[in-house]
Amino acid sequence: GDFMLDLHSPPNTTDYIYVYDEDTSPCSEGNGFSKFRSLFLPIFYCLVFVSCLMGNTLVLWVLITRKKITTMTDMCLLNLAISDLLFVLPLPFQAHYASDNWIFGNAVCKIMAGIYYMGFYSSIFFITLMSIDRYIAIVHIVNARKIRTATWGVLISLVLWLVAGFASVPNMVFSKEVVIEQSVECVPDYPPGQETWRIFTHFGINLLGLVFPLGILIYCYSRILINLQCVRVKNRNKIKAIRMIFIIVICFFIFWTPFNIVLFLDSLQIMHIINECKTSHNLALALQLTETISFIHCCLNPVIYAFAGEIFKAHIKKLFQSWIHVIQNTSSADSSSLFNSWHTQVRSNSESDRVL
Repeated sequence: GDFMLDLHSPPNTTDYIYVYDEDTSPCSEGNGFSKFRSLFLPIFYCLVFVSCLMGNTLVLWVLITRKKITTMTDMCLLNLAISDLLFVLPLPFQAHYASDNWIFGNAVCKIMAGIYYMGFYSSIFFITLMSIDRYIAIVHIVNARKIRTATWGVLISLVLWLVAGFASVPNMVFSKEVVIEQSVECVPDYPPGQETWRIFTHFGINLLGLVFPLGILIYCYSRILINLQCVRVKNRNKIKAIRMIFIIVICFFIFWTPFNIVLFLDSLQIMHIINECKTSHNLALALQLTETISFIHCCLNPVIYAFAGEIFKAHIKKLFQSWIHVIQNTSSADSSSLFNSWHTQVRSNSESDRVL
C-alpha cells in the first residue's frame, strides 16, 4: 500500500526538472502502470482481505471457544492471527485509494499507516517467536516445560507488541494526506533535507522484517533438523516435521525477500548511490509488485501454523460438525413447523367443508 511506498511523491533521486508529458516522462509511473493499479489492485486487495479475514477469524474462534490457551504455542497462534488481521485491515481503504484519490482524511491516513506497520512487524515477530518456541520444545526438552507456559507467552507477547508499536511510530508520524499534481494522496511525506528518516525506516524494515527474523528461523530450524536426525523418532513423523520446517522457511523467504531487496535498492537510490531515472521508475514498479505479493503470506499463515497441526485440525472438524448439526436441526425444525402449519390448515379447511 502507499502507506509504505511513496510512488506518487516527487522523485528525490535527481535535481533535474523534466518538462515531458506525465505519461511519457521517464520518471513517471506511466499510463500502463496507472491502469494496472486502478484495475488489478482493488480486486487483489479485496480477495486478500476476505481470505485473511476468514482464515484468521477461524483460528481465533477455535482458540478462544474450543482449544483454550494453555501454552506458548497457543499464545503465538492467537497473536499471529490478530497481527495478520491488523496487517490487512487497511486493505479496503487501499482498494478504494488504488482506483481513486485518498478521500478518508489526514487522521485516517496516519491511523491506517500505524495499523499496517503494527500488523507487519508483529506478524513477523510472532512467526519468529513460534520458531524459537519449537526450537526450545525439541532441542531443550528439559527446560521446555518451565519456559513454554502461557504466562511467559503473555509477557513475551506484550514486549513484542511494544517493540512493534515503537517501530511503527515513524511511519505513522510521516504518513500524511498531501496534494500532488491535483491529486489527493496518502504517502510518507518527509521534511526537505530530512531523508535520514526515510533511510532509517527502510533499514528498520530490512533488519526487523527480514535479516534478524530469517537469521533466527534458519538457526532454530537447522538445530531442530540436526536434533531430529539424532533422536529416534518415527520415520513418518520425522518426514512430516522436516517437510513443515522447509515449508515455513521457504514461504517466509519467497514472500518477504524480494520486497526487502527492492526496498534496500530504494534506500541506495535515496542516498544517490543509484541515480538513474529509468532505474527509479523500475524500482517504483518493483516495490508495488513485491509488496503486493507479500500480502499473500498473511493468508497462508493460518494454513501453515494452525491448520497443519493435528490437534487444531481435530478442533476445526468438531466445530464444522457442530455447525452442520445446528443447521440440520434448524432446517428440520423449520420443515416440521411448516408441515404442522400445513396440516392444521388442511384440517381446518376440511372441517369448514363439513359445516357447509
